[in-house]
Amino acid sequence: MSAPAATPVVQRALVKQVLSGDTVVLRGQPKGGPPPERTVCLSNITAPKLARRPNPNVENGAETKDEPWAWEAREFLRKKIIGKEVAFTVEYKVPGTGREYGVIYLGKDASGENLTESLISEGLVDVRKTGLKSDDPAQQRLAQLEDTAKAAGKGKHAEGEASKHVRSITWTVDNPRNFVDSHHNKPIDAVIEHVRDGCTVRAFLLPSFDYVTIMLSGIKCPMNKQGPDGKQVPEPFMEEAKFFTESRLLQKDVQIILEGVSNQNLLGTVLHPNGNITEFLLKEGFARCVDWSMGVVTQGTEKLRAAQKLAREKKLRIWKDYKPSESAVIKDKSFSGKVVEIINGDAMVIKTETSFKKIFLASIRPPRPVESSENTEKQASNKRSRPLYDIPYMFEAREFMRKKLIGKKVNVEIDYIQPPNQGFAEKTCCTVTSSGINVAEALVSKGLATVIRYRQDDDQRSSHYDELLAAESRAIKKGVGVHSKKEPPIHRVADVSGDVNKAKQFLPFLQRAGKSEAIVEFIASGSRLRLYLPKETCLITLLISGIDCPKGARTLPSGQSFQADPYGEEALLFVKEMCMQREVEVEVEAMDKGGNFIGWLFVDGVNLSVALVEAGLAKVHFTAENSAFYKQLCEKEAQAKEAKLKLWANFVEEKEVKVEDEPVERKINFTKVVVTEVTDDLTFYAQTSENGASLEKLMDDLRQEMDSNPPLPGAYTPKKGDMCASRFSQDGQWYRAKVEKVEGGKATVFFIDYGNREETSASGLAALPSNFRMMSPLATQYALACVSVPNDEDAKQDAVDALFQDILNKTMLLNLEYKSSPADCVTLKHPDSQDDVASALVSEGFLTVESRREKRLAKMVAELQKAQEEAKRLRKNLWRYGDFREDEAREFGYTR
Repeated sequence: MSAPAATPVVQRALVKQVLSGDTVVLRGQPKGGPPPERTVCLSNITAPKLARRPNPNVENGAETKDEPWAWEAREFLRKKIIGKEVAFTVEYKVPGTGREYGVIYLGKDASGENLTESLISEGLVDVRKTGLKSDDPAQQRLAQLEDTAKAAGKGKHAEGEASKHVRSITWTVDNPRNFVDSHHNKPIDAVIEHVRDGCTVRAFLLPSFDYVTIMLSGIKCPMNKQGPDGKQVPEPFMEEAKFFTESRLLQKDVQIILEGVSNQNLLGTVLHPNGNITEFLLKEGFARCVDWSMGVVTQGTEKLRAAQKLAREKKLRIWKDYKPSESAVIKDKSFSGKVVEIINGDAMVIKTETSFKKIFLASIRPPRPVESSENTEKQASNKRSRPLYDIPYMFEAREFMRKKLIGKKVNVEIDYIQPPNQGFAEKTCCTVTSSGINVAEALVSKGLATVIRYRQDDDQRSSHYDELLAAESRAIKKGVGVHSKKEPPIHRVADVSGDVNKAKQFLPFLQRAGKSEAIVEFIASGSRLRLYLPKETCLITLLISGIDCPKGARTLPSGQSFQADPYGEEALLFVKEMCMQREVEVEVEAMDKGGNFIGWLFVDGVNLSVALVEAGLAKVHFTAENSAFYKQLCEKEAQAKEAKLKLWANFVEEKEVKVEDEPVERKINFTKVVVTEVTDDLTFYAQTSENGASLEKLMDDLRQEMDSNPPLPGAYTPKKGDMCASRFSQDGQWYRAKVEKVEGGKATVFFIDYGNREETSASGLAALPSNFRMMSPLATQYALACVSVPNDEDAKQDAVDALFQDILNKTMLLNLEYKSSPADCVTLKHPDSQDDVASALVSEGFLTVESRREKRLAKMVAELQKAQEEAKRLRKNLWRYGDFREDEAREFGYTR
């Protein structure tokens, strides 16, 4: 009689993976590392084979399809036992291959559910009857269960159902980006099929059966690295991280949120029923946050950063040697203030209660210059660098911040202080919020800045770094700003500041435009500003009209420094806070000899000149007398004096002197004069007839002196402002003259006794004998009273020609009406006919009448007005197209 077979030993294990309907991978309990594994096949049955993807290493490799019911068999088994503790027995081991066959029971011993029998009962597997022993009741029971399943038409024994139970699998996603976008960040049911390392898994998405490789967004776990000998060497904690993920995810039902693409791999978050696996890996020190994929995370980046911070503090696993980076001690880490200036695209000046602070937006970089070709570099060498306008999108970045923030209150959180580096000063880097909006994030989302990438161990970054990365990802996806494939905007800006010729060309346009919109770009002092005019696309320097304002400390290009005038710095700060980078209106009136424009500036309807005078930071200048703002300026100055503000702190009011009432009647005392010169500004020079004899004697004496003591050519070196003797080119005679300009061997002289000018050789001038210096100039400059000169150059020249023909070198009658600058204003008449020169010019439409407030001039102004109306009626000269002073007044350059 033969000996009975040995009873198989019942063993226990955890189910790691179900490979198919009849094969299971088991593992033990972990002890100091990943536990041992063994694969057990269920004996006496055969399950349908699962599909296999084409082998990428084999040329023309083809995929194999599911056998009918293969997936259902695997899923039946997986859902029952994955991750659970089971009991199993090994019945036999195949020699050579070492494959083990046995029985698996659900539970801790052999009394649990026999999984082989359960699979047969459901009709999901076939019984291998050739191997059944007739004398073994347990094996014969398997055949009986199969017959019962067939009779019931269960599973694969159902007729005509086979084709419905074969999966249609997509092994490769053709367009990963479109695939990710099509799911709109919504959770997708999935089963994890393989864990490559702690942060990379492969999964079937359900119910579409797309087979995808998922890299966990925002983190990186230790991986295999290629060693010097070409072999794969695991990094520290690589196996532990892989086991951590495997034990929680492998073949578990999960949800996956697709968030991005990296090459052909997808970036996503895997949500286990117990939570986010990414967060658990970080918390246990198995992973670190990585910036390159953190930007696509949708499930709370702050939780991931907090989990990493916790692991660092505990020095868990990969952080066992971690040392926090040293950072400067920050005082007043949070504060609020008003934004007064935007600097390029990443910095600003903020006014707090006690000071002005310059801060930088943390972790962002403003637009950079485009790499230029050799030709562009050559052009750039001859051109002054203007980053705001020359660097693509820099102007848009500055404008975005300027429009949102200038004059607004913001909250500032200091993130870190960047120490001085490579010649750059220390930077205070902050997160700035306005009305709850992160300014840096808004800037990045518009594509107007990029996010700085840091080393893995560098903690000196924005406290909202992940939001910045997410904003940049959105901007790249939309293709906006610096990420756009379109040509960047070009800003061709004409810099008129200090260029006299350009300023002359622009002046008529600005005068005709009336009030022009502008942006204040720079403030040199309380009354000197640099403006950008968007419509005219030019930069100008504006000197504020009507005031005398103290200057701040300044350094000239030559290096010469000047201290600030009293209250000069206060005036500068006042104007900066009121105007800096604000949208203003400017009304240009004139320009100075340096190419700077002179005019009025309005901020939100407030006249800057009036505001400075009201604050006691400027005085009213006499040039404001003819402006519409003179009365208002005087009133504000009087108030500032009374309150003893700033400039008027030590002001002592002069005792009031009684002024006689203005005479009602005009004083008439005509003097005979000879007109010797008419200027292009419609003024003229005249000598009084009573000085005729004195003039002749003076000229005779001078010429006699010069003839008796002839000067040596070149012996006299003329200087601007000198009195000298000069020959007149028309007659070759000597005359008294004043040097106005010396340049390149040439000198411009003004003949003081006649009023004309001439350019002559500097070597032809001679020193004027001292006895000829005592007598005052015999020619005096005058202007016609109560009339206005046309602004239009052609009309002005017509008036000059008419005056020239009427009065030059003629004896006239002159009566002084009122003092003015640069010439006193007079009435001029012909002695014989008594015809008034001004009235004649007005009658012919060459001049217009100037309104005067003096009562004594009322009658004269009325007569001129009558002459003007007649010229207008007859449409003479200025009036040929009607009344130009009405709607078209500014268009044609005229003012009342």
